[in-house]
Amino acid sequence: MLFVELALIRWITANNVYVTEATNFVLLASFLGIGIGFLNASSGRDYLRWTPLALLALVAFVLEFPVILHSGTGGPLIFSGVGQSRALPQPVSFALVFLLTVAVMAGIGQGVARIFVRFRPLSAYRYDILGSIAGIVLFSLLSFLDQPPVTWGIIACGGLLIVLAPRVRMWQVVLLGAVVLLLTWQSVTPQQMWSPYNKLTLHKRHGNSVLFISANNIPYQGIHPLSAIRKNKQFYLLPYQHVPRASLGNVLIIGAGNGNDVAVALSEGARHVDAVEIDPLLVQIGRQYHPAHPYQSPRVTVHIGDGRQYIQDTHQHYNLILYALPDSLTALTGQGGIRLESYLLTSEALAAAKAHLAPGGTFAMYNYYAPFVLNRYATTIQDAFGRDPCAQLGGFLQGRRMAVLTVHPAGPVPNCTTFWHGTRVAPATDNRPFPYLASASIPAPYLWLLGAILLASLLLVRVAGGPLTRMRSYLDLAFMGAAFLLLETKSIVQFALLFGTTWFVNALVFAGVLVAVYLAVETARWVRLPPSPVLYGALLCALAVAWIVPQSALLGLPVVPRFLAASALAFAPVYLANLVFAQRFAGVETAATAFAANLLGAMVGGALEYLALITGYKFLLIVVAVLYGLAFITGRRRGTAQQPAAP
Repeated sequence: MLFVELALIRWITANNVYVTEATNFVLLASFLGIGIGFLNASSGRDYLRWTPLALLALVAFVLEFPVILHSGTGGPLIFSGVGQSRALPQPVSFALVFLLTVAVMAGIGQGVARIFVRFRPLSAYRYDILGSIAGIVLFSLLSFLDQPPVTWGIIACGGLLIVLAPRVRMWQVVLLGAVVLLLTWQSVTPQQMWSPYNKLTLHKRHGNSVLFISANNIPYQGIHPLSAIRKNKQFYLLPYQHVPRASLGNVLIIGAGNGNDVAVALSEGARHVDAVEIDPLLVQIGRQYHPAHPYQSPRVTVHIGDGRQYIQDTHQHYNLILYALPDSLTALTGQGGIRLESYLLTSEALAAAKAHLAPGGTFAMYNYYAPFVLNRYATTIQDAFGRDPCAQLGGFLQGRRMAVLTVHPAGPVPNCTTFWHGTRVAPATDNRPFPYLASASIPAPYLWLLGAILLASLLLVRVAGGPLTRMRSYLDLAFMGAAFLLLETKSIVQFALLFGTTWFVNALVFAGVLVAVYLAVETARWVRLPPSPVLYGALLCALAVAWIVPQSALLGLPVVPRFLAASALAFAPVYLANLVFAQRFAGVETAATAFAANLLGAMVGGALEYLALITGYKFLLIVVAVLYGLAFITGRRRGTAQQPAAP
């Protein structure tokens, strides 16, 4: 069940640009579907039987009606489908993806729930967590091996056949075979590859020597010969106007991509280049196709990883540090607000970069920026380096303007004619790492989307799951589900800051959370737990400690002590929260309905996650504490209401 959820999040996002900015859209649909499946564990409605049809419909729809973004020099964004056809309107695309995802996960959820109810509640939950750990380990292994969707599809369809056994029908086998065939057709598409982060597509325009790279149906990068760069892409060269050639002893390039920036640095006389790139497949493409062969140079050392993590952990100092077009287009799995590069562009990150400049060193960054983003980064440089950056502006692309920002901490930038004196915009911070969000608010499209999801969820739960009053006695479990989703989110983003926003760190945190949950369940099985007020009190104390300890204190630690401290702060509340859950869940009367209430509560937690866009992620700990407080109050009221009347 978890494997399919992760695969759908990854695969749908790679094919539908609309979903790129709201990846937890698929997460919420999955929670809703699983919840509906659990509510129908013992009902006469057989959702599991029709899951192959729902899965085929979802895969066929996403492939037949993809959403592709086309670049241009101006005007509105152009979204297309297959060929030159216009993409479906965004509300229609969102609605159909949402409903089909709910249908798929409702069937799988019902299959799990039918097995779930055969066990005592805590034993069922224990097996569920072990299965979830297996799911995340398997999906992580496939990510490491750069496996395409057909591999995910074979595993998902094979697992579904096992769940359907022994009453599997031939038409179900045929439908699942069609799913595998469709995913095979996509996976063998020429010049298309799947990295742990992106679907990368290579293509050449007619009569053009440049090899273009699209990521998840969005124009991303082009591999340019040095002659074309000097003629048409001069922003690559502008930072070197302010750095004497003789001083280019050690250069750091963050976001090295396919190698354009590295090739330029070598051509400008850099004696050594540390090239940092988060996506290993981009480096592989650069090795194979870049005409200058920058990654084959003995003067270049390639580092596959997160740029912020590299800067935080390296002991090297550099004459020139370049942030080279760092724009991943990719969000952390299941998280709506964090992109892979978000922590690279905060005020704390630029302060760390400054600390790694050699005496007389220079810092530069360039990209196509929206006006407020340009002002935000210029403000961040001004605050971190104490000087106005040199601002060299170029042409426009889709409302964004090319700009090169350069700063020289030892004095004014040499050979600069235009310094930035624009409007100050508050920098992004490690607590609110949202550089592309104009103000501390939840954008209206998100509010409309979340509102529509919650309203549709109430309707679908009532229609497909029966009366909502069935879950009334499990309201405290719903509050726990909402709180735990936020607790998991806080753990993911904290580890992303401390150890990098890589797929590997993300997978480790997911697995770590599940292991902490499993240990809590085992503790509840073998140890007599103290009364619930004691457990709730311990949980609130753990949350208070996590609130008090600043993240900056952990960033300054060596890697091993940092990992131990971060694990204690993140997983102690997770462990205690699941002791609370396990104690409560062990005594439920209807395990499937109780678990459904918990999952549907997690949906609400997924919506509350967007509060971080306003408050920052640290404030989520307050929301978690409030939700667990509500769980305690409603749980006590339920216990009081169920006590027999005094004789």
